[in-house]
Amino acid sequence: MAKVYDALRRAEEERRKLSDAAAEPIARLEWEPEVAPEIEPPTPRVSKAPRESLFRRLWPRRSAEEGVADFNKRRISLLQPDSYVAEQFRALRGRLDALETPERRIRTIAVTSALPGEGKTTASINLALVTALSVGRRVLLIDCDLRRPRVHSALGLHPKAGLAEVLTGEVTFEEAVARAEGANLDVLAVRDRPVNPSELLGSPGMRELIAAVAKRYDRVILDTPAALGLPDAKAVGDQCDGLVMVVRADKTRQEDVQSVLEILGRGRMLGVVLNGTTVDQSRYGYQS
Repeated sequence: MAKVYDALRRAEEERRKLSDAAAEPIARLEWEPEVAPEIEPPTPRVSKAPRESLFRRLWPRRSAEEGVADFNKRRISLLQPDSYVAEQFRALRGRLDALETPERRIRTIAVTSALPGEGKTTASINLALVTALSVGRRVLLIDCDLRRPRVHSALGLHPKAGLAEVLTGEVTFEEAVARAEGANLDVLAVRDRPVNPSELLGSPGMRELIAAVAKRYDRVILDTPAALGLPDAKAVGDQCDGLVMVVRADKTRQEDVQSVLEILGRGRMLGVVLNGTTVDQSRYGYQS
């Protein structure tokens, strides 16, 4: 646990030095067509690059604004449902379904990563999209990143109300939930960014909301902020049936993976998605 506390302490000290850091945009997410996520045991291949400032890893800079093409990559399972990447998310869906037993219900799954830019939002959206393809299955995607939400932009939504308004009692869940265009997927996005995101995510209202949607939907996917340096992911994860962590090959550090597993609890981890691997797609699929 000492490593965890040291990592959190360094992050807090460096955030104090740069009070305007919260305004910095998140790093651009790279997603290549040949990149395929695959679920792995909690010992993924990780980067051993030289150590850099933990603050810079928590709040990286983005060289250019994200455009339409960048957001489209986050919903590849909707735009290209027959693609190799979409099939890998179907495989992930199947493996998560296989973990469910009569004694262990898995309705609510929180998706997180150690640091920003490792692909958690892409994984959340695409996992929700392919799960919604299941016949007769009701699926809900909740954007729990009240600091830097991305789900609404990736799915082309313009919510009049979102998660924060539901938790503060300004609107009901029915008034805030929206349907993703072209998919049988309900989405509770983020509209306004509150000043107290951690407190809202850990509130009794959030617990009541998760309990309520777990009865209404067959699967609820919750996209949470990165786990290191912020309490948000743990606040949400503790209220869910399980967690999935996304790590990026040759980028995510082994020490960060270990810290996240200790913070969130190894026993609550359903699996780890290895993102950023390159495969020869010609080896897969049917030949005509």
